[in-house]
Amino acid sequence: MLKERIENHLKEQGNEIYKEEKEFAEKHQLLSNAESLIIKNPKTRFANAYIERGNKETEEVLSQETPDFLNQPIDYFVKNIKEFMYLESEWFVIIGADAISFEFDDLFRTYDVMLGLKLPKKKAETIRSYLKRTLQGDSATFDLMFNQQDGLWELNFALDDLEGFEEDMTINDAYNLIYRYLFLLAETIEEVN
Repeated sequence: MLKERIENHLKEQGNEIYKEEKEFAEKHQLLSNAESLIIKNPKTRFANAYIERGNKETEEVLSQETPDFLNQPIDYFVKNIKEFMYLESEWFVIIGADAISFEFDDLFRTYDVMLGLKLPKKKAETIRSYLKRTLQGDSATFDLMFNQQDGLWELNFALDDLEGFEEDMTINDAYNLIYRYLFLLAETIEEVN
């Protein structure tokens, strides 16, 4: 799945690529023109994303945002505790995600990531094993449940438990960290096949 998605992306996008996709393409010998590739700045990955802020209690849309919103520090959600963010991106197709929501959990004091993953139900053990092995911290937990109706894995985890997390990161940095984490999950699933 991941291999085909990256091959398609390379055909469509030419010689501009991000670090994660380049590393995968090199590892799996998908590149014939590696020396001519241009590595794109990760800050531009979500430049065309669809972004909404919403009310956590009512799920009412408060505002549709421009990509400039991503330049704010993640503590925006600590200061605006009743809000969550919803982001759709063309890049999520590669990792098998539909959209990724982000908020600050005032009870557990963590930055929560919520998404649906388009992965086969039979991959349950590989997904759980990856999450257990890679989430950091003494209290690292996750919620993973297969939604039969939608055919998606509903996944929730704390951004705080990802290697590379920093309290002062921007929302864009957080989404890039989440993307990389989920990319490595997709790569793990691909290699287990």
